[in-house]
Amino acid sequence: MATKEEFVRTQIFGTVFEITSRYTNLNPVGMGAFGLVCSALDTYTNQQVAIKKIMKPFSTAVLSKRTYRELKLMKHLRHENLICLEDIFLSPLEDIYFVTELQGTDLQRLLQTRPLEKQFVQYFLYQILRGLKYVHSAGVIHRDLKPSNILINENCDLKICDFGLARVQDPQMTGYVSTRYYRAPEIMLTWQKYDIEVDIWSAGCIFAEMIEGKPLFPGKDHVHQFSIITELLGSPPTDVINTICSENTLKFVTSLPHRDPIPFTERFKNMENEAVDLLAKMLVFDPKRRITATEALSHPYLSPYHDPTDEPVAEHKFDWHFNDADLPVDTWRVMMYSEILDFHQMATGNSNIILSDGADRNNITANDQNNGASINSFQNQMIVDPNAAFDDQVAVATAAAQAAQAAAALNNNSHGSTAITPSIPIKTTTTAAAPTSSPINPPIAVNNNSNNNGLPTVKNNDNTFPGNPPVDNKTLNSYSKQANNFTNEFQ
Repeated sequence: MATKEEFVRTQIFGTVFEITSRYTNLNPVGMGAFGLVCSALDTYTNQQVAIKKIMKPFSTAVLSKRTYRELKLMKHLRHENLICLEDIFLSPLEDIYFVTELQGTDLQRLLQTRPLEKQFVQYFLYQILRGLKYVHSAGVIHRDLKPSNILINENCDLKICDFGLARVQDPQMTGYVSTRYYRAPEIMLTWQKYDIEVDIWSAGCIFAEMIEGKPLFPGKDHVHQFSIITELLGSPPTDVINTICSENTLKFVTSLPHRDPIPFTERFKNMENEAVDLLAKMLVFDPKRRITATEALSHPYLSPYHDPTDEPVAEHKFDWHFNDADLPVDTWRVMMYSEILDFHQMATGNSNIILSDGADRNNITANDQNNGASINSFQNQMIVDPNAAFDDQVAVATAAAQAAQAAAALNNNSHGSTAITPSIPIKTTTTAAAPTSSPINPPIAVNNNSNNNGLPTVKNNDNTFPGNPPVDNKTLNSYSKQANNFTNEFQ
């Protein structure tokens, strides 16, 4: 018989975390693109997990859509080098919580503690590009690739996270938000025209930073960022200038004095030749001439790890049909509930949700909604089967309250929720073994019990960020301020 869960409220830096009793021992980890992230102990599996709170996801249509997009992406993108969604639930306060596997640290923190040796640079870059190959094959652009969005554990396994800003692969884009240091020049020049190549540029900036130990293009503002890029690459070529849409941007670029590029072999004298060659192919002004993730994986610099039989692509393109929809919050809400329910069905193979009259929820038609069936009427029809072998009854019951209406709404506006079966990640087998030592310092405490994947369990028994020194007051105050800003923004 399933275990009845309760929601427990905990204050984290003035922000309320309202999570099921399944998760305990909350500790702050950091801020995602749009939410506070904490580590926690999953009492069912005895494993450490990361929980990201999306605050007030239904406060605006924009935030609702963004949250819906991130959930859809995390359900669809299943790869060893991407963070994996393990659970999702909706609290009574209607905040949404994403539960993922917990890594030891992130690349940004790692780079702040010590220089990386060649073997780690190679292995980390290989895994970044392996993940990007899969993401791009699904028709998705990450858009915000940076060291803090690259998670690493004590085994040097790397996972890309935070798809909150990911967008469709489309040459016409609007609005780009990313960390300036890793922003591709075409974003600054054309703004609305970019593609998967922007992620390759970001990966190239990260590659250089891993080798040099500091950001390659630390621009102070938009203009300074473009200026220091031209110091290395020279003035943008004519075919790139011709793509500039903004008259003001075109006037600014053409008014700049001509600059010749600095040879990469001269700028990066301490790099080995193969590394310089790959970096030069990743940091190209013209995105059409920039190397792809697939091509980069085949570069000689990554030959110790390259294995074309173990660098999978997505089985299906991600379905972006909802992305151009301009829908009210209530519609996004029921679509989200349907996706949450679908996730739990995928995870368990049994929805455990039935109608009191025994009817199938999927047989609720659009006419039922049009005839005045309200959320409350559907809620009254929904019960949780007490004999179902399901551990997340609270989360599913909350989602189920509007699942029937969600099905009707989705059928009405052609935003159907297609059941997505995630591909099973294959075991990483590369030509060269992963580095035997770990660059994470101090080391993460590991117990002797293995989880289901055969990997050691990360322990976090004190008030520390995983894989990092104890949290000092300055850091605590910083996170507290960030959390308050997020809370105030969405109130």
